[in-house]
Amino acid sequence: MSDFFSGKVFLVTGASSGIGESVTLKLNALGAKVIAVGRNRERLEKVRVKSQFPHHIFSEVKELAENIETMSSYVQSLKDRYGKMQGLAWCAGISDIVPLRSLSYEGIKDTFAINYFSPLMMAKAFSDRRVNNNAGSSMVFVSSVAAQSCDRGHTEYAGSKAALCASIRCIAKELAPSRIRANCVLPSTIDTPLTTAMIEKYNTEHQHYPMGIGAVDDVSEMIIFLLSDKSAWITAQNYVVDCGSF
Repeated sequence: MSDFFSGKVFLVTGASSGIGESVTLKLNALGAKVIAVGRNRERLEKVRVKSQFPHHIFSEVKELAENIETMSSYVQSLKDRYGKMQGLAWCAGISDIVPLRSLSYEGIKDTFAINYFSPLMMAKAFSDRRVNNNAGSSMVFVSSVAAQSCDRGHTEYAGSKAALCASIRCIAKELAPSRIRANCVLPSTIDTPLTTAMIEKYNTEHQHYPMGIGAVDDVSEMIIFLLSDKSAWITAQNYVVDCGSF
């Protein structure tokens, strides 16, 4: 599989921690060049230093929930600097538990901005034939099992993730004739800085996870597979990674 990745350019969002960091490091170890997008320059630098080939990681600091309407020009600028891209791994996102009585229009907009609007506009930008490597290119989006099996307090979060899954399936069908693939990965609770804080804050019970809380590698390995040529006939799918917990 490493021969496929060697020298190719991949764009990873949320690259400074959690699943995005894991995807970045795995792609780097396979010989790929990674455009690592995150909000914190210091954490991105730590990821770069941790990698096997630091000179093949290009850190880009960006707040993806801002200036979403200019996403196409932003992605085009990345292509101009680093070359055409083989794949996109969207790992950025926010998660919180918000009871119905606490819902606000502004809060919903903020959640959808990073969990839905921004990834859709990046998918549009990546699909431009001037940006990607055309046939064989692949996009993978981290959604959530909440899109299919939600719980109390997940109204805005589950809605944003379900919307992402539905739209990516539509995009995949539209791009299939060009042999550009798009899939979603739907993890349940994964041990990341974001979810660990949430688990501690709300005393989330672990008993319904028969194999324990998942690790970032459990998800990133699926993403690497979907970015590779080993999944060349797979598109428009929603892959649940939840150890049978939902």
